[in-house]
Amino acid sequence: MEIALEKTNSARIARALVKARSAAGSPAMDMVLTLLVVTDDENVSEALRTATTLSREHPSRVIGVILGDGRGAAQLNAKVRVGENSSGESILLRISGELTRHAESVVLPLLLPDSPVVVWWPGKPPADPSEDAIGQLARRRLTDAEATSSPVRSLKAVARSYSPGDTDLSWTRLTPWRALLAAALDQSPGTVTGGTVVAGSGNPAATLLVAWLESRLGIDVTTRRSDSEQIASVVLNTSAGDVVIERIDATSCHFSVPGSSPREVPLGARTLAELLAEDLRRLDADDIYAETIAHMLKGTS
Repeated sequence: MEIALEKTNSARIARALVKARSAAGSPAMDMVLTLLVVTDDENVSEALRTATTLSREHPSRVIGVILGDGRGAAQLNAKVRVGENSSGESILLRISGELTRHAESVVLPLLLPDSPVVVWWPGKPPADPSEDAIGQLARRRLTDAEATSSPVRSLKAVARSYSPGDTDLSWTRLTPWRALLAAALDQSPGTVTGGTVVAGSGNPAATLLVAWLESRLGIDVTTRRSDSEQIASVVLNTSAGDVVIERIDATSCHFSVPGSSPREVPLGARTLAELLAEDLRRLDADDIYAETIAHMLKGTS
């Protein structure tokens, strides 16, 4: 069921949500968290589709927030949807005028009680997510440097204001690479002495990968540019020989460890919904991410 409201307020939206939920037979007790999606008109459709897909694994109340023009009289329009292609429920808020400076006051009454809150910025993030008015409502704050015009610069800018609970999806994209490298070093008896990462220019995940390897292994890692935007290969030099993970195509790579025969293993890109689902499986702070970005920022201005 879908209900559209114009020139409304939080109390009317809450009543409309109860009405839609009753009509759809969807009790709020099935929801496990509130996901706030702060976006714009250009990206709202894709972002909410992603959140709807995500809610099949994590039944959620999804609240999309579009902050419009801050000039003029305060106005709030909303669209409430329950029980359509989702195991959750969604609210789309369009906020304009004076109310844009107090958007958190609109969102707060609509949060699920006694449930964790996660905020995701699918596009340009605030300078300091944990100090952002809406970001302060959340236990976890998710940004995506890859979606910005200057990914590495954006990643570092947000990292400088890191607070426990912050994560960038560039880090989540690294999970398969980190798992393969950890497995390779478990199988290799040699001591790691250095490494090389080959990736496209301006790849934030590659920047994090270099920082992670250096901080965890205590080595220097050389970076080389490739024509592909993806991470093309990682080589770790060890006293027993080289560990090599080299991408073959968009979905697989060669995996080579000293003393073992090379083999082909899957290494495909994941959807945004899959990345978000991984992040929502843990709602505590990621200490390894914190250490990685601290190392990344060393020596930068």
